[in-house]
Amino acid sequence: MPPLITREEALRLGELSDRTEIEALIERAWQARVEHFDDATDMCSLVNAKSGGCAEDCGFCAQSRFAEAETPLHAMMTPEQILEHAHAAEAAGAHRFCMVTQGQGLSNRDFDNVLEGARLVAEHTNLKRCASIGHMSPKRARALKEAGIQRVHHNVETAKSHYPEVSSTVRYEGRLRTIDAVKDAGLETCVGGILNLGETREQRVEMAFELSEINPTSVPINLLNPRPGTKFGDRDYMDPWEAVKWIAIFRLILPEALFRLCGGRVENIGELQQLAVKAGINGVMLGNFLTTLGNTPEEDRAMFEQAGLNVARQADNGANPRPDNRSGWLEGETPDVVSAHLAESPVSPLQVTLWDPSKQLRFGKKTSVPPRPDGAGNAWPAAV
Repeated sequence: MPPLITREEALRLGELSDRTEIEALIERAWQARVEHFDDATDMCSLVNAKSGGCAEDCGFCAQSRFAEAETPLHAMMTPEQILEHAHAAEAAGAHRFCMVTQGQGLSNRDFDNVLEGARLVAEHTNLKRCASIGHMSPKRARALKEAGIQRVHHNVETAKSHYPEVSSTVRYEGRLRTIDAVKDAGLETCVGGILNLGETREQRVEMAFELSEINPTSVPINLLNPRPGTKFGDRDYMDPWEAVKWIAIFRLILPEALFRLCGGRVENIGELQQLAVKAGINGVMLGNFLTTLGNTPEEDRAMFEQAGLNVARQADNGANPRPDNRSGWLEGETPDVVSAHLAESPVSPLQVTLWDPSKQLRFGKKTSVPPRPDGAGNAWPAAV
């Protein structure tokens, strides 16, 4: 579906500062969201399956080996560990589960772990399966699909014109090639970016229309959470009303995409997260993020229910995903293993422990940090 607004109108809306006018824009975005998705939601949870020591120089990321920031550090999880986190995500109310690894590619051994993890999650849970593992070949994309992955996440991060300021080691064109490989394999795409990376308002509109051309199934919207010791470590948070305004603008440019509010939402939007839902959000990254903490699952579910939305698992979670790959469930009807467990063991409630990078991982101190390939320095917040 084409955008509901032109570039010129998007630029004009981007200049709004009056809250009454922003609220009217939010209502317009809400109507577009309800028209396409009714009251359905699409709640995701992730596991940081391999963390730290990334060879790339993305300016926002603490996992980069060129950043001085401390970061969770661990090798590739086993398939069984991935499944453990999937069980916790499902019990917390997630509809889908994403296996995420650092870097722009995996060794054959690590890739095999992702494949086996996907098979276990498909076999033992009712979750939709996603992966975010960096660049990949068409062959690897097909292997992911065969293992039960249904959607692949690969952000463009920002507008093409601003991209050189964000990373010098990961090419924008390489990101597009990976997205094409994912599409060619018959997988859904999850493609978004990060707001407040130093881009102009014009470049935000540019990114939104570039995403419209890509036409992804899902669009994750992140907001920079400046990590001390990264290139962007001294940036300010985004104004909450400015952030919500841009969510609404993106919704009107991408009316049929599933919008997911992800990293930085707690720090940047705070108490306006409920308003962000009204601006056109379908779901959030439930629980915690790659290296930082989020809301509790209970808080996230309540935020959507207060807007009159249904957070229960549904047949298609609002986007008609492909049928589940398990034998016997080719119509997409998959067993609700959580409800079955509770029915069998009413006196033994599930203990839900979502991914908590502050407790589950050691933070590795970086004693030797090489110069950034782009020549920029790392930044730290100004002293208060």
